[in-house]
Amino acid sequence: MIKFFELGMLILFGISWPVSIYKSYKSRVVGSKSVIFLFAVMLGYLSGIINKFLNDLDYVTVFYFINMLMVAVDAILYFRNKKLEKQEQKNIKI
Repeated sequence: MIKFFELGMLILFGISWPVSIYKSYKSRVVGSKSVIFLFAVMLGYLSGIINKFLNDLDYVTVFYFINMLMVAVDAILYFRNKKLEKQEQKNIKI
C-alpha cells in the first residue's frame, strides 16, 4: 500500500514538469524560475533513488528517474533561456 502512495506522489508531481518544460521552451525567458529550486528538487529525487537502491529497489524507482530527468531538462532550458536573455540585451544595446 505504501508503494501505491509513493507512486501517486511521483506521478502527480511528475505531471507538472512537462508543463514547466513546455513553458520554458516556448517563452525563451527565465522569468521567476529558480535554478536553486530546480537543483533542490533534483537532489530530492536523487535521494529517493539512492534510498530505493539501498532499501527497496522496485518499479517505482523508474518514476524517480523520469521525474529527475524532466527536472534536468527544465534546468537545461533555464540556462539556455538565461543565455538567450543576455544575447537579447546585447542586441538591444547595439
